[in-house]
Amino acid sequence: MPTAAKTAAEKAEVKGYFETTGFDRWNRIYSTSDDVNKVQRNIRIGHQKTVDNVLAWLQEQGNLEQRSFCDAGCGVGSLTLPLAQLGAGSIAASDLSGAMVHEAERRAGELGVKPGQISFLASDLESLSGRYDTVICLDVFIHYPQAPAEEMVRHLAGLAETHLIVSFAPYTPLLALLKGIGQLFPGPSKTTRAYTLREAGIVAAAAESGFQPVRRSLNQAPFYFSRLLAFERA
Repeated sequence: MPTAAKTAAEKAEVKGYFETTGFDRWNRIYSTSDDVNKVQRNIRIGHQKTVDNVLAWLQEQGNLEQRSFCDAGCGVGSLTLPLAQLGAGSIAASDLSGAMVHEAERRAGELGVKPGQISFLASDLESLSGRYDTVICLDVFIHYPQAPAEEMVRHLAGLAETHLIVSFAPYTPLLALLKGIGQLFPGPSKTTRAYTLREAGIVAAAAESGFQPVRRSLNQAPFYFSRLLAFERA
């Protein structure tokens, strides 16, 4: 299958998954529900570490109330909602899955987030536009092979005025010995394709758009591995 057609087919597969059984599963994972297995609970813990890192970095930078944010691939609002509660000026929150966006919006209403602080949109990453002080994309690149992921870094960097923050499952020799990253998610916890990425390629793609890395961390829990990189415009 040609690369473009393969990419479109995989995107449709991911969208279909997160609109149906995937939504139910990941909505539970990204909540306080006890209806999760051990693997899902550990993924929850790992993802929360990534979110907490980002929030800490943003608070160190300060002036949240004067800044605009794009949460690309917001899911059910794991980052968007606490960022709003910290006083972010405005947040554009988007996700490929309309079901995820609807749940994020419902949770925002439950928390009493002030009207207009968050704008929600069901959209793929490729269709995002606008200009924001800070663009953030967490744990979404797992659905992108290396070359499309690097292209997406360039696209997101083009939306960012000052800061770009991304996370991805890093390629390592250890993970390469496994038969694909899908084996990190045993059973039915994850059914879409998943990719590890080489950090050097992600950094190079950001550099092509005028961004240099300033912070990095590796967050992990059993069955969760995520490299977090923060870039600033050079």
